[in-house]
Amino acid sequence: MERADIAIIGTGPAGISAAITATIRNKKVLLLGSRDLSEKMAKAHEIRNYPGFPAVSGAELVSAFRRHLDEMGIEITEKRVAAVYAMGDYFALQAGEDMIEAKTVILAGGVVAGKPLPGEEEMLGRGVSYCATCDAPLYRGKAVAVVGYSPREEAEAAFLSEVCAKVYYFPVYAGETDLPESVEVIREKVTALTQEDGKRVVNTEQAKYPVDGIFVLREAVAPGQLVPGLQTEGAHVAVNRKMEASIPGVFACGDITGTPYQYVKAAGEGNVAALSAVAFLDKK
Repeated sequence: MERADIAIIGTGPAGISAAITATIRNKKVLLLGSRDLSEKMAKAHEIRNYPGFPAVSGAELVSAFRRHLDEMGIEITEKRVAAVYAMGDYFALQAGEDMIEAKTVILAGGVVAGKPLPGEEEMLGRGVSYCATCDAPLYRGKAVAVVGYSPREEAEAAFLSEVCAKVYYFPVYAGETDLPESVEVIREKVTALTQEDGKRVVNTEQAKYPVDGIFVLREAVAPGQLVPGLQTEGAHVAVNRKMEASIPGVFACGDITGTPYQYVKAAGEGNVAALSAVAFLDKK
């Protein structure tokens, strides 16, 4: 894949705004996210402060955003980005089995809800992973557990069942699951991830499940874990008024930069982030 000028992670108002502005400025844009754009926005009953759209529903605004992207020929690459690595004069984005290259990165993935599980951060890279597609070969013929935070993660668990000898699936959501019979669904609250006797262990309120590897799959990865070395302020990315993050060439916009969590604020920041990324590229 050709190296992009700007990789934009997130398809909410911030990411879409950034993609539109960067495209207008003739930059090669790679927009990574969901073709459904923003599930959170689509469920909004009524939005009253978005200029030009009085009392618009979230679904209507999503539809308008999608038309705008289509008219500008901006495609969405539907891949989950598990990590972003600074490589000197470019960035490498780990997306499934692929490594994507970009000269700059705009983080627009929203704020990650909830805290990491106890033991999760300590075991990251030591038996805990955020990307099943990337790390599945490490556990061929072994036992793994998947902690899934949305039905979208079921596809990852199904894929693992084709590689691993045993897959436990812990859904952190209500509703039925659609998984192969080979995947054992366990509806117990996960309380911690630990290591015991050379095994990784999923601890629940009812029992312990020793496995060889654990996959924690959420809609988004916390920014400090997504981009090693990135300065954060709690769950948010630290930025200046130009939406510049602590690593040169990395920008952030929208909910990921902090409150207020509003669509109009996110779109404005997306525009600023894109202009700053364009200026950074032009200066180089």
